[in-house]
Amino acid sequence: MSEIKNVDYGLEKIFDGAKDFLPLLGTDYVEFYVGNAKQAAYYYKSAFGFQSYAYKGLETGSRDVVSYVLKQDKICVVLTTPLNSKSNINDHIVKHGDGVKVIALWVDDATKSWRETTSRGAKSYMKPTIEKDEYGEVVRSGIFTYGDTVHVFVERKNYKGVFLPGFEKWRSDFNPEPSGLKFIDHMVGNVGWNEMNKWVNFYEDVMGFVNFLSFDDKQITTEYSALMSKVMSNGNGRIKFPINEPAEGKKKSQIEEYLDFYEGPGVQHIAVATDDIITTVGNLRARGVEFLSIPPQEYYDAVPLRLEEHNHELKEDIETLQRLGVLIDADEEGYLLQIFTKPVEDRPTLFFEIIQRMGARGFGAGNFKALFEAIEKEQEKRGTL
Repeated sequence: MSEIKNVDYGLEKIFDGAKDFLPLLGTDYVEFYVGNAKQAAYYYKSAFGFQSYAYKGLETGSRDVVSYVLKQDKICVVLTTPLNSKSNINDHIVKHGDGVKVIALWVDDATKSWRETTSRGAKSYMKPTIEKDEYGEVVRSGIFTYGDTVHVFVERKNYKGVFLPGFEKWRSDFNPEPSGLKFIDHMVGNVGWNEMNKWVNFYEDVMGFVNFLSFDDKQITTEYSALMSKVMSNGNGRIKFPINEPAEGKKKSQIEEYLDFYEGPGVQHIAVATDDIITTVGNLRARGVEFLSIPPQEYYDAVPLRLEEHNHELKEDIETLQRLGVLIDADEEGYLLQIFTKPVEDRPTLFFEIIQRMGARGFGAGNFKALFEAIEKEQEKRGTL
């Protein structure tokens, strides 16, 4: 994936409390273990506008797994399926359903990254390994994180091939137009009861991250359920991992529902950035992507109060945002627009967030109540609230 470039997130030097000893250059790829990679690839191309990029399978000499790699701008998704019953990937799929296994992080030195993190207490998933072909070499290493999720460090400065050694260019006549998705803004992990601080400490101590935002069960609550969340970031702000845990409520929270159906901690949602959320969401809706229900009229009536001094900056038409169901929030730096899909699996687990930042660095705290009430409506339909 030699054309990967740095993305300017506008967040450098913000997180001075982070000890950026790795450091991390960005998200390299996200790998899903899925039951049928070919069909999943068709879905992500058709629904989200991803493009065919690379392939590994029987035709390339891989006898154990098949992987389809899709790209859209800076976002790279790998869909992997085992080719026989003996693969331990089957265990992951049986337990969790389709879900994120690998969050791969782009680094300058994968060996150093592995040594730094394992020396600080991380459990090794993959020792530094050199993979070569005629286009050069890639070094990868990895560590375990929450649940069965892993981080893989990818060093590709000496590689000119299409993705990784063992992959070939995936040529397809079916490549729908991109939907306007640009890069991964953040990825959210759900962990079990009273485990949030354990994993906050892990990211602080093992990876040098800083906790720059925290939300308690008084801020993230509805009449029926609540959760707590802490947002972790590396030093340059390119990698952000909010960590959620359940909190006591009258009924079952979305985090509890996720943990029940995923059967453990894992990636709850992936937030992807766009420069034009109106066009992107319109494209996605037209392609069959389902979003959570639109908030009531009172929500949009209160938008001017929520934006406060940023009212004059709002470039988008509120009626259009309301028609699409896009949420609006602001902080001292600016405003943001966001919307959440329904789960993209049969199990009510993984979903996506589409986000457009107009200066705001937050995560839509003013939208939490509207968002969770929309999720609770879906839970009620599923009989899991």
